[in-house]
Amino acid sequence: MPGRRIVQRAEFRGAGRPPVLCTGGMTTFSSGSPRTTTGRDWLVLLGFLVLCYAVAGLGSLATLGNVDGWYATAEKPPFNPPNWLFGPVWTVLYGMIAVSGWLLWLRRAKPALLAWSVQLVLNLLWTPAFFGLELLWPAFATILALDAAVVWTIVRARAVRPVAAWLLVPYLGWILFASVLNASLAVLN
Repeated sequence: MPGRRIVQRAEFRGAGRPPVLCTGGMTTFSSGSPRTTTGRDWLVLLGFLVLCYAVAGLGSLATLGNVDGWYATAEKPPFNPPNWLFGPVWTVLYGMIAVSGWLLWLRRAKPALLAWSVQLVLNLLWTPAFFGLELLWPAFATILALDAAVVWTIVRARAVRPVAAWLLVPYLGWILFASVLNASLAVLN
């Protein structure tokens, strides 16, 4: 047919995906039909953003009173970043986490969304354990589980929507750094 062609796997960079049918600007995966983002989809994105920033807000409740409390007087490793850096970094990361979840939702990728949900719950649990309750070793165990959950999410997301996986890579880097920081603070204090 004129204007249509099958793109073979070698041409398509989404490893593990079926061939796609290209039709005048719309890409159709062989497992589904073309999909236009609807108004409802944008509302769901807003819901993902609200959810992720609610997790951030709940975490900040545990952080605010303690950054100037026990954390201010704790012995820290030399690579500890300044306190002002955490807010901007987490603001960007939570936005990326939300968009990643939304992209998975658009694909109706239930296994990837399960992994995404688990990592968000572990993210929510870590901050109060670390800052609020000063349970540095249990917080370290929690963040190790979070690291694993984010890797699991990336693997699952890559199979259905690679951009959703890539959106989580900076988050993984940051929490791996936070894991080392958590362990260092636990050892030093």
